[in-house]
Amino acid sequence: MLEKVELKLGGENLVIETGEVAKQADGAVTVQYGGTVVLVTAVISDEPREEASFFPLFVEYQEKTYAAGKIPGGFFKREGRPSEKEILSARLIDRPIRPLFPKGLFNEVQVMAIVLSSDGENDPDVLAMVGASSALMLANIAFGKNPPFGGPIGAVRVGKIDDEFVINPTYAQLDKSSLDLVIAATEEGVVMLEAGANEVPEETVTEAINFARKDLQEIIKLQQGLQKKVKPHLTHPARTLELKKIDPELMKKVEKLSLGEIEQIFEIANREKRLEKTELLIKSLIEKLLTDEAAYTEQDIKTTLSEAMKQQVRKLVLEKKVRIGERGYDEIRPISCKAGALPRTHGSGLFTRGETQSLSVTTLGSRSDEQMVEALEGEMFKNFMLHYSFPPFSVGEIRPIRGPGRREIGHGALAERALKPVMPSKEKFPYTVRVVSEILESNGSSSMATVCAGTLALMDAGVPIKAAVAGVAMGLIKEGNKAAILTDILGLEDHFGDTDFKVTGTRDGITAIQVDIKIEGISPQLITQILTEAKKARMIILDKISEVISQPRSTISKYAPKIHVIKIDTAKIGEVIGPGGKTIRKIIQDTGATIDIEDDGRVIISALEEAAMQKAIDYINGLTEEPEVGKVYTGKIKKVMNFGAFCEFLPKKEGLIHVSELADKFVKNVEDVVKVGQEVKVKLIAIDEQGRINLSIKQAASPAK
Repeated sequence: MLEKVELKLGGENLVIETGEVAKQADGAVTVQYGGTVVLVTAVISDEPREEASFFPLFVEYQEKTYAAGKIPGGFFKREGRPSEKEILSARLIDRPIRPLFPKGLFNEVQVMAIVLSSDGENDPDVLAMVGASSALMLANIAFGKNPPFGGPIGAVRVGKIDDEFVINPTYAQLDKSSLDLVIAATEEGVVMLEAGANEVPEETVTEAINFARKDLQEIIKLQQGLQKKVKPHLTHPARTLELKKIDPELMKKVEKLSLGEIEQIFEIANREKRLEKTELLIKSLIEKLLTDEAAYTEQDIKTTLSEAMKQQVRKLVLEKKVRIGERGYDEIRPISCKAGALPRTHGSGLFTRGETQSLSVTTLGSRSDEQMVEALEGEMFKNFMLHYSFPPFSVGEIRPIRGPGRREIGHGALAERALKPVMPSKEKFPYTVRVVSEILESNGSSSMATVCAGTLALMDAGVPIKAAVAGVAMGLIKEGNKAAILTDILGLEDHFGDTDFKVTGTRDGITAIQVDIKIEGISPQLITQILTEAKKARMIILDKISEVISQPRSTISKYAPKIHVIKIDTAKIGEVIGPGGKTIRKIIQDTGATIDIEDDGRVIISALEEAAMQKAIDYINGLTEEPEVGKVYTGKIKKVMNFGAFCEFLPKKEGLIHVSELADKFVKNVEDVVKVGQEVKVKLIAIDEQGRINLSIKQAASPAK
């Protein structure tokens, strides 16, 4: 039976419907906003996955090209592997819902979001987040008194245009916005933040969160209303979920045998040594507890020890005010920076913070190196890219390399978003810029190390960025009224803590935020406190960077291509390109330069050698230059006749040197004075009504006559 709920939100109505399509899924809704429609389904397996050690949640997001009235490019003409946008949108859905499933749930859960219609104005990603929550809420009512999902969540995007906040801005509005903030919240508080910003102050972020609170709660009520409407129509019997719980008797045994040693382990600052001690403890526990009479497995012991370690970490932080490695709450690990770490790259930076290290490399390319991105809202070209690489040796592991995973794409996108606001415009710096971050060591905050190393590499390459950008990951451990904010968290502090709160920015403001919250929600007041502590840490890191390199190098690397931009009359573009591109291909072939022509008449010329670039510049200037009477040119004799010689004095422009203008004396035989291929100085003496050009060697040699 079709059920529908509706809410006025921002500039459009948010409409959620269920009961018409995908009825065999446990929960299925369509979410419409303007002309954009997303179908979201949720399916939960009947039985838990055997021997699972993690919650098997799978989130997929697909943008079908038919949604925007397009046919896919490429040979196969169908959608293939997920695009970067699809992967990032799937992560955006996953991050707020994952913590809301109960601990010990090992049933497989799959959430699928398919964009069915796109109006080219409203981004479907936030709609998919609302749809995922709605579909899971409908799936909840099939599980009796033991629902799997602890939602609902509300989700909106907030922009800031002309000092006014806007809910769910369109693509066009976002282009003018100083803030792009996605917020997800439960009734209790915020559970996820994702933001890009043009150096906005911390206060702006908290103001945006407060601005969105009413709408977020209305979206939550809307989903609760839909669930109430659907519940009476259910015909199938409720299912039961088994939650795998830790055996309290096993927990007592593990705590008795390990608590003292756990405390000693957390005093160790070095990750490798800490892991060695932990492995020895696990081995010891298995030997002592895994007997023939035992009713538990090796995995049970490992899971129980992990829970005991989590409780101990939280106790040490909240009660004894001691962190892993005995750092203070606001203490940053030792930092070292190096600019120009590699000899032949265009720019490089090595940033080390504790046991996390990023080697970032900047490469400068021409316009032809831009990345074309095909999206539902249309094609776009990126001239700044940041790619994040996480090789297994960075954490002392062995695993096959299968290309970038979702985590690598997500971390790279965050670092790219952090640095993009300080990048120069194409007009100011006509290069395509690629930054690659190689994570050489990792123990927390590798994406934030990437931002810092990326800043070093960009400045070393001579990219005129507006300001240095630094990033820090903040943590939170909260029990009741007690809360500890931790600066520059380790991997274990992230794993056992309640938030991973990443903030990047310059001295003037925030450029990016990514927050994952593992509890039911935190208040805007607590978010404000975390942002304040993050700002203090950011200033310390920026000071460390400025000690090594305080501003971009004044020149780019000698190994980077040279780029020059000239402006020509748009009416002359055809002359430069030539019929079928013949002229421009010849210029490229003759000079070795790369040439890109814009519709506005800008010609971007790049070459590795200065001489090659200058040759191309001269050629294009010659092609587009209007012949000027009285000007002296250097030309080449193309043809000799009995009445004179034809000379090419500008590319594709010839004039006649009459026999009387070849020399100061009488010339009987033209070939006695000039020969084909000979370079000569000529003066343009006349252009007749038919556009024919007359040249003179005689007057070029004696310009005063």
